Amino acid sequence: MALLEVDGLNLSIRGRHILKDVGFAIERGKVTGVVGESGSGKSLTALSIMQLLPHRSDLSGSIRFDGFDIAAASEREMCALRGDDIGMVFQEPMTALNPLKTVGEQVMEGIRLHTGATRKEARERAEAILEHVGLPPSQYALTRFPHELSGGQRQRVVIAMACALRPKLLIADEPTTALDVVVQARILDLLNMLVDENDMALMLISHDLGVVSDMADDIVIMRGGEIVEAGPAIPVLKNRTHPYTRQLAEASTHVPARDPDWRPADGEGKAVVSVSNLVCEYPGRRTGMFTREPPFRAVDDVSFDIGAGEIAGLVGESGCGKSTLGRSLLGLMQPSSGRIEFDGRDVTHPDSETRSEMVEFVQAVFQDPFASFNPRHKAGRLVAEPLFLRRELSAATKRDMALEALENVGMHASDLDKYAHEFSGGQRQRLAIARAVVNQPRLIIADEPVSALDVSIRAQVVDLIVELRERLDLAWLFISHDLSVVRSLCDTVMVMRSGRIVERGSAQQIHDNPREEYTRQLVAAAPDLEAVIARLGDEG
Repeated sequence: MALLEVDGLNLSIRGRHILKDVGFAIERGKVTGVVGESGSGKSLTALSIMQLLPHRSDLSGSIRFDGFDIAAASEREMCALRGDDIGMVFQEPMTALNPLKTVGEQVMEGIRLHTGATRKEARERAEAILEHVGLPPSQYALTRFPHELSGGQRQRVVIAMACALRPKLLIADEPTTALDVVVQARILDLLNMLVDENDMALMLISHDLGVVSDMADDIVIMRGGEIVEAGPAIPVLKNRTHPYTRQLAEASTHVPARDPDWRPADGEGKAVVSVSNLVCEYPGRRTGMFTREPPFRAVDDVSFDIGAGEIAGLVGESGCGKSTLGRSLLGLMQPSSGRIEFDGRDVTHPDSETRSEMVEFVQAVFQDPFASFNPRHKAGRLVAEPLFLRRELSAATKRDMALEALENVGMHASDLDKYAHEFSGGQRQRLAIARAVVNQPRLIIADEPVSALDVSIRAQVVDLIVELRERLDLAWLFISHDLSVVRSLCDTVMVMRSGRIVERGSAQQIHDNPREEYTRQLVAAAPDLEAVIARLGDEG
């Protein structure tokens, strides 16, 4: 008998039908991957199982956990189940953790609540589970607060909280989204280990077939609140009988189309940006009224060129210095030493005139477009922001240029008068790209622009980047932690570690024949659906 059985599940929220006849089962010691795009109903299925639905929700159908009818359970009964028999790992650990409580207090809280353990006993169990998930108290004190840990470390804390009482079922909702591929691989390995050791069932929710393909025993594909395909992982991945499953698989391995005859108008080989021996440092932590620790060197003696119309990739783990390098190129951070040239002009330490010219030369696309938009402004104003320094332009001209930029990224005139919250995640990223191209710059720095997007939206944005490169003659610096995306998009790749460029070459060479051990680790950690399917074919 399955540990969890969901049958005929229907959910409406404020009159809107969200889940439609959802049904699946999860067995002990097995991993079930639930895959679909944003809005497909994955997370609400998980929240229905946990009975954590918003107000004015109408839930019907059967949810049986270890023979117990969850759908008919009281809140008191669910409080006994949550954290004890059923654990949940949420997508964003920083919002799942209390910023005012230490890591130790938060792991101990569930232990004391469900077992009645003393503070000393709870502390010992918290230390044991944190060490088990790779955070030994000797290195990561229980007195640390969430903001003192990295994203991967915070996710390990959330996993420790969910698994502290050895639950029978663990629900992991996008546990690796926006994490480095190396950290992602470690988190997935950790979840696999916990399943094996505790004979635990795992419901792994993801938008990426590549993430779940290598560890799921069964796969459930959801779209629009319905299950469109489900079954054992091998036949689902190999046969892909439903068109939507094929669409997800193709998006995971998408390679943008290129015009083989395209050449940059300025001619190949001409450097748009040249960086020489760049060093960027942050002040050390203050240790006294007049003393500090030595400065932290985030970028260490970096040199490279980006040619006209080139898409250059910059890859590496979080904390390696990628974003700091991007900020220095944008003039948002002053380098400690070195030289930055745009079209042969020194912009290392820009004055007011040079800074104004930089706005017309280089623009940025950030990871989270919603955070970079003013929610009070409409799309027309948001896209036109880089034009505000150009006082010679009339308001009508700025609006026309904003409209042209929107049309360049596949949006419409009717979108000018919408607010940022009225767009989907992919549309907001298109808005961010429209804002970057409205001033017709020569170079765009894209800092993790697709890391938190669905695979199908990611494929669309990657296509758009190549299209704009060829139509507008743009050079791109594409910053990412995912070599699989960089391989499909970029002409050249630079691999960064601890502030230094440790390897560079063509995208194909870096992926197929990496010279550095660190690069080989990045390649191995990247989800590769094609490799998994090929292996399944050999096994079949």
